[in-house]
Amino acid sequence: MSFGKRYKENLSKLNQEKEYGLEEAVDLLHSFNHSKFDESVDISVNLGVDPKHADQLVRGTVSLPNGTGKKVKVVVVAKDDEKNNKAKELGAIDAGSDDLIAKIKKGWLDFDVMIASPEMMVEVGKLGRVLGPRGLMPNPKIGTVTPDIEKAVNEVIAGKVEYRVDKAGVIAVSVGRVSFEKEKLLENIKSCMNAIIKSKPTSVKGTYFKKLTISSTMSPGLRVDKSEFIN
Repeated sequence: MSFGKRYKENLSKLNQEKEYGLEEAVDLLHSFNHSKFDESVDISVNLGVDPKHADQLVRGTVSLPNGTGKKVKVVVVAKDDEKNNKAKELGAIDAGSDDLIAKIKKGWLDFDVMIASPEMMVEVGKLGRVLGPRGLMPNPKIGTVTPDIEKAVNEVIAGKVEYRVDKAGVIAVSVGRVSFEKEKLLENIKSCMNAIIKSKPTSVKGTYFKKLTISSTMSPGLRVDKSEFIN
């Protein structure tokens, strides 16, 4: 079955005008005809913010209780060889100081998250033009610039994810895989949504949370009743 046919078949199962309850939406997502690979489950959150204003940028991290189901490629940049060696033991694919920075300068970017110790940020900052556009620049606000390298690596590998609003006012986050049990997906989605809602900037006066859609890699999106997340 081609992607086009599969997509149309799945689309026929849903009411595009309906806002589903979260549990019903996850059940429907599970009922879809999926690809042979374990598709990612993603949420898309439309917010009533203007990202052009610095005080309306919504960004943070959340530890998903059941992880993302994806093996995250973490690298560590630290002066301390002991910290670098420990990071590798914990699952970092590479760790170093000037040697790793030189490797990245030559074009190596096969990683998802960079964690750096504070004293290395002067050198890491020189990679801004390479790391910045790819969302790989370490940042103390999301815990990727820290003296506690061990804790940071453990959190990222266990399922700590970053969320960040884009230019259109939308946050897209991977919250698991279609192979996840229903309850695990529900826990992850609720944890992520709670974090995003709590991140509402004080400068936002109108409607903050506008729309929530969930989908898998190859599926149509399902609109979710946002009242489930508003007290």
